Amino acid sequence: MYNLKDQVSNFVFQLQNTGNYDIMPYLPNRNWKPGDPIYYSGPYWDDQEVTAAITTLLGGKWLPAGEEVNKFERAFGKRFGHKHSVMVNSGSSANLVMIAALKKYFDWQDGDEILVCACGFPTTINPIIQNGLKPVFVDINMDDLNWDLDMLESKITDRTVAAFSSPVLGNPYDFDKFLDIVDRHGLKYIADNCDSLGSKWRDEFLTKHAVASSCSFYPAHHITTIEGGMVSSDIEEVVQIARSYAWWGRGCFCVGSQNKLPNGVCNNRFDRWLEGYDKDVDHKYVFGVQGYNLKPADLQGSIGLVQLKKQDEIHYVRRLNKGALHEIFMQIPGCRVVEEKDHAETSWFGCPIIYEGGKHHLVKYLESKGVQTRNYFAGNILMHPAYKHLEPASNYPNASSVLDNVFFLGTSPVITVPMLDYIHEIIENYSQENND
Repeated sequence: MYNLKDQVSNFVFQLQNTGNYDIMPYLPNRNWKPGDPIYYSGPYWDDQEVTAAITTLLGGKWLPAGEEVNKFERAFGKRFGHKHSVMVNSGSSANLVMIAALKKYFDWQDGDEILVCACGFPTTINPIIQNGLKPVFVDINMDDLNWDLDMLESKITDRTVAAFSSPVLGNPYDFDKFLDIVDRHGLKYIADNCDSLGSKWRDEFLTKHAVASSCSFYPAHHITTIEGGMVSSDIEEVVQIARSYAWWGRGCFCVGSQNKLPNGVCNNRFDRWLEGYDKDVDHKYVFGVQGYNLKPADLQGSIGLVQLKKQDEIHYVRRLNKGALHEIFMQIPGCRVVEEKDHAETSWFGCPIIYEGGKHHLVKYLESKGVQTRNYFAGNILMHPAYKHLEPASNYPNASSVLDNVFFLGTSPVITVPMLDYIHEIIENYSQENND
């Protein structure tokens, strides 16, 4: 007699072998042919993730964050060198609760300043504003598209408390210089690691010296749990506070199987927790901060555990795909592909391409051939309606220029060799047609 996992595995195996690939979404490229869409990214998984998710869904005793999420938190921390981690429902939520936790732990005051890149994604900026802090913007350099470290240092004031780093598409900038700046000025280094999972500087993960870091498990990212995010830190209290913000604001930190302990991990679950109330209260219903409900589902933890085992493979293929795209686009006069620096090992989220003559014609050509492209995210965030009141975008000309000159293609393992061959062919045609 099969156990539940065996039954689910057999079911998934049968699905795989029906020939009806429409019901197997993780096999999108099996029958790809030239002219079919080439999506810039997507989930890279197989029957293992499907089996794990269904097994947890059918056999789990707790559908929200439970034992599988707790296992994933611990495995993730072990893999990337973090002492403590908490999983949430998205990378955006990870940034939100991470900044809230750091503000509380370090007693930052409203109006204290955090350095951020002017070019990037809103979810790095929003948590700063939402937590009553002030984003101070730094322009990019046009070499690696990361922030200008000289400008970063010039922006430091007596209200600056931290630098919130988000390396472009996973590519590290000069971390030696960056860490020297933050150390000399007594700043905290916070890592938005959502695009950089697996990237290294001098053989160490980019989060090594961060006071806390975030990560995203959106389907386009290095590993996926459908949606999801992680906050990590070597400071236990920071992660505890982050968990509290993500779990309604409760002060109880029992996770996974710890929730089955009659008296909780504090060994004092039922006690006089509330000032002014002289009877026992269940600690699970004592709220210390004004929090949110940002928990993931337990099946996401089970998917994450499988994905984590594939991280080395994903890292390797992303690097290969970036190298192939680099060679392809260097055929076009005026095109430059961003390279990694000495001492860096980039887990490429995408292949960043700078086209000095203006990208728009090339981008439209690629899209017309079914090849998905992406902007360098928002470009200058201060040009957008939600942020233009903060500061003139014209203060950051390089960040503004990316809308005209910078785009990227995906490096995900779902992009196969035949797809790369097709991209090579159409770029050769484009180069000939536009440079004869």
